[in-house]
Amino acid sequence: MFFDLDHTLWDFDRNSGLTFRKILAENDMAVPLDAFLEVYVPLNLEYWKQYRENRITKDELRYLRLRKTFDELQVDITDALIHLLAERYIEELTSFSHLLPDAREALDYLHPQYRLHIITNGFHEVQDRKLRNSGIHMYFTQVINSEMAGVKKPDPYIFRLALERAGTTPEKSLMIGDNLEADILGARAVGLHTLHLNLRNERAPGLGAAITGLCEIKSYL
Repeated sequence: MFFDLDHTLWDFDRNSGLTFRKILAENDMAVPLDAFLEVYVPLNLEYWKQYRENRITKDELRYLRLRKTFDELQVDITDALIHLLAERYIEELTSFSHLLPDAREALDYLHPQYRLHIITNGFHEVQDRKLRNSGIHMYFTQVINSEMAGVKKPDPYIFRLALERAGTTPEKSLMIGDNLEADILGARAVGLHTLHLNLRNERAPGLGAAITGLCEIKSYL
């Protein structure tokens, strides 16, 4: 059984918001957090899409999502401070370790019965700390990230690499994730069974089973 990490097990939105509250305050940025996140969150998703599609680099992702946010908020800020905030964000993000509701209970239920693995597009140095600091690293046998694979989900290679590392086949494997493009379409293209964690009420006809919370995994299996 393969899991995505961010937005699937690890509560990215909550932890990211707490991180920005800390680093904006420590740098005396007089920007209301709610107003900042309202602009930043959709921009971050769009720049991550561009990163998955190899249209921007990791460094460009980290810079552009902040530059565009402050520009839209009409906040005058230097590039030097943006680079500092980008660095502090990565440093502090994993100091918060909230999981999505029922994540630990689902892993406790699954771990004795299945071999569990992670396939993530996140950065190696960050994802490892997320797993360890949230206390769920011991559930997973293999952790495959895009930097290790050299490609990002939904590229078929990262799924094939994960299957090879796990010593299994697509027919015997299930991918659980929140992103239709990266997790579900990517995994289905290689032949894995899929389970879409549909937290945003997305319409996805013909793309297999979906759940709205991790507590539903038991009934699906």
